[in-house]
Amino acid sequence: MIKSFHVKIAFAHLVTIILWASAFPGIRAALTAYSPEHISLLRLLVGSLMLILAAFIKRIRLPEIKDIPIILLLGFLGFSVYQTALNYGEQTVSAGIASLLVSTTPIFAALLALLFSREKFGLWGWIGSFISFCGVAFIAFGDSAGSFSFNAGIILILIASLSESIYFVFQNAYLKKYGFFAFTIYTIWAGTLFMLIFMPGLGEAIMNAPMDATLAVVYLGIFPTVIPYFTLAYVTSKTGASEATSSLYLTPVFAFLIAWFWLNEIPHFLAIAGGMITLSGVFMSNIKREDELQVSQTPLKNYKSTKREPELNSSKQV
Repeated sequence: MIKSFHVKIAFAHLVTIILWASAFPGIRAALTAYSPEHISLLRLLVGSLMLILAAFIKRIRLPEIKDIPIILLLGFLGFSVYQTALNYGEQTVSAGIASLLVSTTPIFAALLALLFSREKFGLWGWIGSFISFCGVAFIAFGDSAGSFSFNAGIILILIASLSESIYFVFQNAYLKKYGFFAFTIYTIWAGTLFMLIFMPGLGEAIMNAPMDATLAVVYLGIFPTVIPYFTLAYVTSKTGASEATSSLYLTPVFAFLIAWFWLNEIPHFLAIAGGMITLSGVFMSNIKREDELQVSQTPLKNYKSTKREPELNSSKQV
């Protein structure tokens, strides 16, 4: 049972990383014909329509009225702000560089979780994060041109990363209440609602855009918009925000590879070296200390005295 549970978490991590990595070159492809705000709107509309069918099949219940304000806020930050800021940023930042900037999300998330949720990331987690961030720096200097210039696009992408981190950290209590499936649907719909202010001109943009650009947005709406949020919410509900987002350091590695094949953005040698450093940092950040392993094997009756949530509960279906 435990082995099967860990396999599910590992698979959820892998799906999250690959699909999220593909979003960065997908955005660059869509920007050839669509404005940043129209990409976000169309992407969320496509995702929301897909989720209406899913919600009907799963018969998810409506959220409680008292939770609607926080759902709207998290949907605004996690989808409206994140996607729009990222789109604007990628107008001047390549797909690979954008992905490495967004990989600062685990750092923001760990700090927020420490401040507000009192989650302990652990010594190995912080060491691994530092090593991974060094790898991110190598990737930054490993742009296709071999250079890395600071511009407004970088600031916008960092804002996107911060808003996404807030979404990940503060969703945890509501994941427990509604389940990762229902809550993710609520927040995607909330994010779509805020983006409707950009509806004027969308129809004309679709009519004038080439088919490949429109298909890129549709792909973004079906895959990176919906599925990774489900898988990451699932992992967060099982492991906590800081550990769940630690694997996102791998995203730049896959983003560079996908952008290489899709957009012919050829990574520099430093980008490859940075990818290897990042991988080693991710490995270290997930090393479990001996005392943590011993606690996980403690009988259920002793968990009350240690004030730790039993890991046995993590195998329950949400």
